[in-house]
Amino acid sequence: MLSREEYLAAWSAWHGGTDPADSRLVRGWLSAAYAAARPLARVPPIAATALGLVVAVAAVVPAWAGGAWLVLAGPLIGVSAVLDSLDGALAIATGRASRRGFVLDSAVDRLSEAAFAAALWAAGAPGWLAAAYGALCWLPDYLRARAGQAGVSETGAVSVWERPTRVAMTGFTLGGAGVLAGLDLAAEVVTAGTAVGCLLGVVGVAQLGTALRRALAD
Repeated sequence: MLSREEYLAAWSAWHGGTDPADSRLVRGWLSAAYAAARPLARVPPIAATALGLVVAVAAVVPAWAGGAWLVLAGPLIGVSAVLDSLDGALAIATGRASRRGFVLDSAVDRLSEAAFAAALWAAGAPGWLAAAYGALCWLPDYLRARAGQAGVSETGAVSVWERPTRVAMTGFTLGGAGVLAGLDLAAEVVTAGTAVGCLLGVVGVAQLGTALRRALAD
């Protein structure tokens, strides 16, 4: 199994040269995933991928139930993200990474983020705001993929709206709404959290767009 530093370097190579050191949050997230993967080296990465998607979709159920059930929705989002990171860590650190797995993992990430948006809507966020949140979760990775097809070898600087931020915003918004459900503030908390997420998404897309614009101009 690769060492942690070797794993981070390999992760960077699989993600267009993005340096995890550019963000403490991303580096910490990846390091935690690596630590979790070490004792599970024999587990097939696809198993973690599938389970992560199931857990993300399952979070919609307590979100729809509302009230104190929202407290459960938040941790489910977190668990789904841990499983999602675990599959990549298992694949890369054990030398089982492949282009097919990389594409599958990206597709599952997008489906999980659609579940995030659905959970926020089910918990009380306006439909248009939840849809915008989901779109802003998808847009950075879509831009990176299209830039790669256009010949850009680097995927752009790490922005404020990377996968760990999206997970944290969704999980804390839902969990926080559950904590305050007894005060009849759940819908307000969910709406506010979703709006803040959208704002971060706009900033993150602007950061990424600026970096990719320079790369495409070269």
